[in-house]
Amino acid sequence: MVRDNRHDNAYIFGAICPARGIGAAVIMPAVNTECMNLHLAEISTQVTPGSIAAIICDGAGWHASAAELVVPDNIVLLPLPPYAPELNSMENVWEYLRGNKLSAAVWNTYDEIVQACAEAWNWLMDDPNRIRSLGTREWATVNI
Repeated sequence: MVRDNRHDNAYIFGAICPARGIGAAVIMPAVNTECMNLHLAEISTQVTPGSIAAIICDGAGWHASAAELVVPDNIVLLPLPPYAPELNSMENVWEYLRGNKLSAAVWNTYDEIVQACAEAWNWLMDDPNRIRSLGTREWATVNI
């Protein structure tokens, strides 16, 4: 396994719609409410006109500061109960990307890290069936 003691981070804020096989993401240098607001704005651009997106949020600090979040009119936040990451299908996405695209590598610069994150996310977005597979939960399917 490749090993390096240098340390730098980039964070993918991502969301998927398994029904449509699409997603929206931003790559940020930090995790905070300001970055989450930028992510919500990006998600909002991908919502079908006239629709409302339900975004599942876990207890992360940048999700929990609801009073400071700027939630677009076409988004509703659905908070998960504490300690229930198995209910958030995005955890499967992160595990999949770490296991298949973002592990066992060393990047020399922050820009290379961001590029690797972008390439990993775009690779996933190019595969709607994989998005559906990773994100679909039978218990969450609503038949109207």
